[in-house]
Amino acid sequence: MARILIVGGAGYVGGWLTDEAAAAGHEVRVFDLLLYEDRFLKPVGFVAGDILDRESLESELGWADTVVWLAALVGDPVCGLDPALTRKINQEALAPLWESFEGRVIFPSTCSVYGAQDELLDEDSPTAPLSIYAESKLEAERLLLENRPDALILRLATLAGTGDTYSRIRLDLVVNLLVMRAKLVGQLQVFGGDQYRPLLHVRDVATAIVPHLTSDASGIYNLGMENVRIADLAARVVAAVPGASVDLLDSPFHDTRNYRVSFARAEAELGFRAEHTIDQAIDEVASLIDEGRVRDLSISQFSNHDALKPFLAPERIPFGREIRSAHLLARHTETERAGN
Repeated sequence: MARILIVGGAGYVGGWLTDEAAAAGHEVRVFDLLLYEDRFLKPVGFVAGDILDRESLESELGWADTVVWLAALVGDPVCGLDPALTRKINQEALAPLWESFEGRVIFPSTCSVYGAQDELLDEDSPTAPLSIYAESKLEAERLLLENRPDALILRLATLAGTGDTYSRIRLDLVVNLLVMRAKLVGQLQVFGGDQYRPLLHVRDVATAIVPHLTSDASGIYNLGMENVRIADLAARVVAAVPGASVDLLDSPFHDTRNYRVSFARAEAELGFRAEHTIDQAIDEVASLIDEGRVRDLSISQFSNHDALKPFLAPERIPFGREIRSAHLLARHTETERAGN
């Protein structure tokens, strides 16, 4: 068994991955800033660390056999708040992976790098990123392929569902958001609806990664479960939520991404088979409402953009709101701006 360092492991993806890696017998350690959380309660090793603090990161890299790099600013809206900081976190911070570390590297990227294209896309298809988030992840891929060609890069489909017991729910993802609106508002408004998204249950990121924590698989792989039209997804959500309805509107939506992705290579070469369905994700999120676990869509913690906007736009910081991760973010932001 191996020593596994999950960088950014306290988040939405890292929760279930940490559980599954530990269940497989590996020694797991999480390195995380706790940007969205106030605590880390899992019974595994934990280091409260900042990937932009190279000295503290490298000390943990020296311990690890395998690094799974989840740390990033994730999503188009939050990355758009501060493009310079996004590039620093999503690209530049990876340098120790080839300058100071010789072990195995697994790097989740995003299918958003494909942008808007009509064909069924595989890993050799052209990329066309439409946001700073997608651009930064594509550049991170390039840097890894250039400096660590033995790295395993997984382009994740849009995630859905709930992870482990402790990880927060994200409601800025299309499946989760549609379910919550159906349950709490009762009516969905879908703009356009013909655009496609590849989807994957969040727990199946671990399904793909854990068997390859110590393998020699490398290269780029698309990772997803199915491609769904947004209008069809909304219909599935409404069918699962009694009393909900959907309005299809002709007005275009600001998110112009539209892409269908082939997952055949991951199935053939990595042996990946999704264990969780999107309908299961719909039911999981709906149950959070039924059980009274989530009652207010407006809570900023549910959205990467809303949670970080006060700190990446300092003039909007609420009076008296001071948390350690906010201070660190502000410090990096101020340093970056001073250098421009």
